[in-house]
Amino acid sequence: MAENRKKLASSGERDLNGHELREDDLPETARQIRARTPARLLMGRAGTSYRTSTQIELREAHAAARDAVRTELDLERDLGSRVTAEWNLFEACTQPMSKEAYLLRPDLGRHFNEESKAELLRRCPAGKDLQIAIGDGLSVTAVRAQVPELLDFLRGGSLVRGWTLGQPFVVRHCRVGILNEIGELLAPKVAVLLIGERPGLATAESLSAYMAYQPKPGHTDANRNLISNIHARGVDTEHAALRILNLAAQMISARTSGYNLREEFSRLGEKADAS
Repeated sequence: MAENRKKLASSGERDLNGHELREDDLPETARQIRARTPARLLMGRAGTSYRTSTQIELREAHAAARDAVRTELDLERDLGSRVTAEWNLFEACTQPMSKEAYLLRPDLGRHFNEESKAELLRRCPAGKDLQIAIGDGLSVTAVRAQVPELLDFLRGGSLVRGWTLGQPFVVRHCRVGILNEIGELLAPKVAVLLIGERPGLATAESLSAYMAYQPKPGHTDANRNLISNIHARGVDTEHAALRILNLAAQMISARTSGYNLREEFSRLGEKADAS
């Protein structure tokens, strides 16, 4: 009976008496696998279908993903009054006039409108070591969840390294290619774009950090580096900040980025300073 129960548990089914198996009934190996991934593994079934609880969870996750994509960014609501005021954040806009246009025309999200170009030139000093931009991308939920703490870690680490930090700003209807225009307008040594990733059924809170050394028009993904999966079940904000700072240091030293540069992980055991 015990042997049969273990076999059934490993396939996520009910035991021979029809009782639903609990997490504790699964073999240790199965529990360890489930603990290491947000993927829905060994969820069990009712006949040939998912269980009702699993169906509800999937529908909830799908709704969260749709909300993350469709929601318009609001500085006060999503980043908070403290973060907005402390960092003196302001909003720049790309060329799409609506979220619908942004989703249908990715090319328009790679260029600022004329008003935003003028505002960036007026409010952001050029030629800094590190320029941070925050893009809504495909998940405002990710921006809300990760950016406030990540900004603090990045500022602390930049001060420790003696770097000059540009005036951060937020980009509405943002695509990764906006890095090229940030480089053209503000000429930083390294530009960092914190942008919401396309949400999935595992999480809608995943942020990416795209980075480039002296980005300019004509650059592609081959000229950029990426740190992805910044969220509670992926790369936490403290280690994400450390990786961003270490990679920026590599870029400044090598005077390049993208496929020519390979991220070094030797210092990931250290802590990023958020003071």
